Amino acid sequence: MQQMTKELKTGTIEILEVPFPALGKKQILVRNHFSVISAGTEGKTIADARKGYIAKARSRKAEIRQVIASIKSNGVKSTYTTVMNKLEASSPMGYSSAGEIIAVGEDVSDFCVGDLVACGGNGAFHADVISVPEKLAVKVPHHQLLRQASFTTIASIAIQGIRQADLHFGENCLIIGMGFIGQLTYKMIDAFSMNPIGIDISKTQVELSKSSGLTQVYERGQKGLEDIIYNLTNGFGVDSVIITAGTSSLDPINFAGAVARKKGKIVVLGAVPTGFERANYYQKELDLRMSTSYGPGRYDNNYEEKGNDYPIGYVRWTENRNMQSFVDMLSSEKLDIEPLITHEYRLEDAPAAYDMIISRKEPFAGIVIQYDNEKLLAKQVDLNIKTYSSEEINVGFVGAGSFAQGSLLPNMKGLCNFIGIATGRGNTAKYIGDKYGFNYCAATGDEILNDKNINTVFITTRHNLHADYVIKAIEQNKHIFVEKPLSMNESELSKIWSVYKKAIENGNSNLVMVGFNRRFAPAIQYAKRLFNKEQIKSISIKINAGVLPPDHWVNDPLVGGGRIIGEVCHFIDLATFLADSSIISVSAEKLNDMNQLPNTVIINLKMKNGSIASINYFSNGSPLVSKEEIEIFCGGTIVQINDYKTLIVSDKKSKKIKYKSKDKGHVGELNLFLNSIKNGNPCPIPFKESYLATLATFKIVQSLSENRKIIL
Repeated sequence: MQQMTKELKTGTIEILEVPFPALGKKQILVRNHFSVISAGTEGKTIADARKGYIAKARSRKAEIRQVIASIKSNGVKSTYTTVMNKLEASSPMGYSSAGEIIAVGEDVSDFCVGDLVACGGNGAFHADVISVPEKLAVKVPHHQLLRQASFTTIASIAIQGIRQADLHFGENCLIIGMGFIGQLTYKMIDAFSMNPIGIDISKTQVELSKSSGLTQVYERGQKGLEDIIYNLTNGFGVDSVIITAGTSSLDPINFAGAVARKKGKIVVLGAVPTGFERANYYQKELDLRMSTSYGPGRYDNNYEEKGNDYPIGYVRWTENRNMQSFVDMLSSEKLDIEPLITHEYRLEDAPAAYDMIISRKEPFAGIVIQYDNEKLLAKQVDLNIKTYSSEEINVGFVGAGSFAQGSLLPNMKGLCNFIGIATGRGNTAKYIGDKYGFNYCAATGDEILNDKNINTVFITTRHNLHADYVIKAIEQNKHIFVEKPLSMNESELSKIWSVYKKAIENGNSNLVMVGFNRRFAPAIQYAKRLFNKEQIKSISIKINAGVLPPDHWVNDPLVGGGRIIGEVCHFIDLATFLADSSIISVSAEKLNDMNQLPNTVIINLKMKNGSIASINYFSNGSPLVSKEEIEIFCGGTIVQINDYKTLIVSDKKSKKIKYKSKDKGHVGELNLFLNSIKNGNPCPIPFKESYLATLATFKIVQSLSENRKIIL
């Protein structure tokens, strides 16, 4: 299948051959018939990407601050790799389309294969096939409506602005900005017997609007414009103003205040500053409102991704119901937006649309892409034709997000053969596949696991998918490297242990390794060599983890499992490695959190050999302080490790070691794992240790829940 993508480094737009996107829970797979180019949003993104580095930096000050902070924390090399991965990767484009469902995911109840739908949001890309959440799709009654219905998501932005304006029969509304959304807002207000007035700074847009049948549209610079508006409103001023323009000027917000009636409503839908002059807003007691995208539910993962609807008795118009209301207007013929559609492209020709938008060499409003629905589509994309011996290390990747791209893949080059890769988005798989020389990009992780030419699988998906893929990979006799956590709960862990033991009993000696990298950090390895296994140790590990937004996927109990399961497990493994002993008991206390998240905790561990460890995982500190500090007390010696950059050994004398970089052990971990496969050596981390560390992590969660010490 084909997909249109952009490169943020240069603004280059390409049509790529990519695999099908992954189909998840509560998602539908749709073959697009049409998709819409958002001239405002997408045009600005491409225009910004085509700027020079200095101009980019000026327009992205927040991102520059993040880069500087990352350099201070992670070093230049690591930060450079992360930034370039984002700039050079092919990014998807588009967010409004319509087509036919070709597959439905688990727990989808409202749709069937063959249904015609309008789709929106993150996933409704310019591509032959898309995967979108159930709540971001609505049914379309017949094929003839698909072209206009492809504008449903963009129309929902206009609809939400109208709802925020709270217009009633016979009232009037000024629309500032007569791009496509402004014109669509005008038509919908007009269709329901209210009185729209439009203005725009561009004479071309005014003329284009009038040619589409919109009569009361004026240039912003026209003399006597305020008088014209007051005459059209019987001298009172407009009841509401909807600002659909995008500009850095304060003129839209101030002009809105000048022409609104007393107690009028100003709705900001476009990207404009709101530092208005006070006089009109104060004297008229104007009501300034923001309009959020498609409506209630937008940016709420519980709504969009998990499909948890808002009760209609409390939230009448959600984003999904806004989308449906637009399709209903089209199907009832109360609204016809065909006159607003100025351009149509085939997918292969669509990059030219952005040159037209940026150059503004011709008038435009609605821009639609049409797809060839007769051509055969390939789910998998072949990139290279290379054959390798089954004795070599032949790797497949399931998932490849920023961590895999920054810490794993670059350090594996030359140590193995890259065979197949599957990610949630086909364009990501294509970018990584090309960059690292994979043989092919697959549509699903199962295709990787079932490939007999792959003998080693790296599982780097979101946490909730780890256990299932690990079990399948063990059953397929693969060597396995899985990023932490190994599983999300004890039930999954028990299943993995059972399948692993059965494989061992059947003579399968393949490695199963969890990505507990810190034990391989040079500073940790040095500290470990200072002590004998028999020595009893006191260990203190302090983590300045930083704040994570409450709605981040790691905090989602069903997807990330929370920071204890998703992150603290690292330090449980590290403590057991340093103590040279397994854990026999755990206890934990948490700081009361306004979001009810156990993200600041003190954990105490007791080891079988008598050692003890304290893990202080704090998410309420300052980023100016080092992130990780480890101290080991044993036999009159103290070892202090600060962020893996420095190590101090204090006994009768003091010795300080400085490391060239902040090495958390990723390189050493990968080298040992791949060399173990190559040479037939045991797993660098015995699987039982990973199992017990993961089990102890779940017992910590239990300790917090039951407020008691847990004996393992």
